[in-house]
Amino acid sequence: MKFWKSRNRAFTLLECLVALLVISGSVLVIEGLSKLAAREIAHSQNSSEKDWQIFCSQLRSELDRTQLDRVEHNYLYVTGRTSLRFGVPANASDFRKTNSAGKGYQPLLHGVASAQISQSQEKLVTITLQMLSGGEKQFIYKF
Repeated sequence: MKFWKSRNRAFTLLECLVALLVISGSVLVIEGLSKLAAREIAHSQNSSEKDWQIFCSQLRSELDRTQLDRVEHNYLYVTGRTSLRFGVPANASDFRKTNSAGKGYQPLLHGVASAQISQSQEKLVTITLQMLSGGEKQFIYKF
């Protein structure tokens, strides 16, 4: 009797190990990408906090060189080298700095739904901002 050596291709142990290595590598790559995506989402949420901090420091430096003129119709009017107006115009989503007539455009903070500006008798100005992303921010300054 003659036995024929068959040349059937089989899935060898080496091929099995390579397949397992490829699968585990793919899982590690997917896990790393999902962690990266989670970090990016967390960073974008912290970005609004950084924007608020930058807004506060910019507004404080702008107001340091001025004197309070008046608070009227949710706008803060100040006088320095020039007369300035701060506030959120109708149908806008940013807190702006303009001249006292409302001409010019310098946005200081984006994503603002509404603003409430009030003045107490001690020349204490309170700016309360409702954000489009939700939440409320408050800026207090004493002239």
